[in-house]
Amino acid sequence: MLNKIRNSIFLAITIFGSSLFAQTTISVDATKGEHVINRNIYGHFAEHLGRCIYDGIYVGEENNAIPNTDGVRNDIIDALIELKVPVLRWPGGCFADTYHWMDGIGPKEGRPTMINNWWGGVTEDNSFGTHDFLNLCERIGAEPYLAGNVGSGEVKELSDWVKYVNHDGVSPMSDLRKANGREKPWKVKYWGVGNEMWGCGGNMTPEFYANLFRQYSTFMTDWSNSDKLFRIASGANVDDYHWTEVLMRDIPKHLIEGVALHSYSFVEWNDKGSASEFSEGQYFSTMQTALKMEELVTKHSAIMDKYDPKKRIALIVDEWGGWYDVEDGTNPGFLYQQNTMRDAMIAGVSLNIFNNHADRVRMANLAQTVNVLQAVILTEGEKMILTPTYHVLKMYNVHQDATLIPLSFESPKYQFDGKELPAVSASASKDESGAIHISLVNIDSKNSQKISLDLPGVKGKEVAATILKSDKLQDFNSFEKSEKIYPESFKSVKLKGETISLELPPFSVAVLEVQ
Repeated sequence: MLNKIRNSIFLAITIFGSSLFAQTTISVDATKGEHVINRNIYGHFAEHLGRCIYDGIYVGEENNAIPNTDGVRNDIIDALIELKVPVLRWPGGCFADTYHWMDGIGPKEGRPTMINNWWGGVTEDNSFGTHDFLNLCERIGAEPYLAGNVGSGEVKELSDWVKYVNHDGVSPMSDLRKANGREKPWKVKYWGVGNEMWGCGGNMTPEFYANLFRQYSTFMTDWSNSDKLFRIASGANVDDYHWTEVLMRDIPKHLIEGVALHSYSFVEWNDKGSASEFSEGQYFSTMQTALKMEELVTKHSAIMDKYDPKKRIALIVDEWGGWYDVEDGTNPGFLYQQNTMRDAMIAGVSLNIFNNHADRVRMANLAQTVNVLQAVILTEGEKMILTPTYHVLKMYNVHQDATLIPLSFESPKYQFDGKELPAVSASASKDESGAIHISLVNIDSKNSQKISLDLPGVKGKEVAATILKSDKLQDFNSFEKSEKIYPESFKSVKLKGETISLELPPFSVAVLEVQ
């Protein structure tokens, strides 16, 4: 009988690996904080795509069924305020390089229409334009990030847009703004000079685009850059390191403040699979692409370091998130997908990566805000739900503008089909009040992780924790069960002296606060 027990224990270790019993020790040295986690890492992205703007954020000023302010849903305004959205990117995406901003100002009944060729071939009536977007940003307390049209626009068009929203004196553009009802300028700081110029922005070479960027950037401000614009170049597609090399080499440093990077998480690009009905193999593949963000940020940053050792130019990951097949019965061009615990895992590990690279990554924009891709909000008529991704970003917003604390640990492995990934992801910060926050993710689909957090020199009096978990990876919030997945207090976290111990359940996200 004793031999049978021994054999069972040996079999369990063989099948499940040492992580079943091992404890992961994470060293949290609060004395070594150097870099501030820029709040804009928690940014968002709203494109004229599917039901993100129309029938999502914007329901029209004459819609009496859904409470709104100037056509924007009040429940969405409240949810975005609660989320502490720091920056919002608009109007695209691919749509940006077909968008002519003057079509979206002035009396709505006189605005021209266009066909949104990129996303579903629908008619765009331009009823949601510059004033609507910038006023929304004011209401939710977010910095606007405007993406300019380089692919099909002109230098003067973008230069005029800057003057329209920013100039406070007498000029044709500021006079036009005032005539359209806005006396004071919005003072927009963040500007994208085109989008995905290697693809939908014009299929350009990096050398050609670098020269275009120089031209556009020059005419966006005066010689002294008195408007203090933050000009962001359309950056690399995933691991196109040559693109980053050319931009950093060929664009003078006084003309650029940021370089973008786009990377999405999926099973396979040509076979993305369902957003809510997926196998463990598909989950593992998705997490492989999500965790590749660490490699992408590291390698693109290394190229930037070569040309900008003082790290003046920021790496801006202005499109990231999960991308799957659209939900059955929806327009394929609308990119509407459900949002499960798999998406919570993508959000948790991605934000930890961005936090840990706060020296170079100073903005990131989740794609997208409402009803598109890895949305934080989904709507259906009068109904609105918050997704697991929303809850992760809300849990993590304690890191905004806090000082990054370096961590030291070796993650246990999440193993599947002979392959392995690091199971545990973490980042930590210290805010102005002295509170320490630690965010932890366990992506392992089956095994809990025992974690010990060593905080040398920290005499914490108490620890509080919140956790997001569910019974199945495929679980999601529906319009019938809107709070199936919701953060709850994590009671099993124990503080003793300078050590915190806990057991993190499979596919869960937790945020700890040490006071």
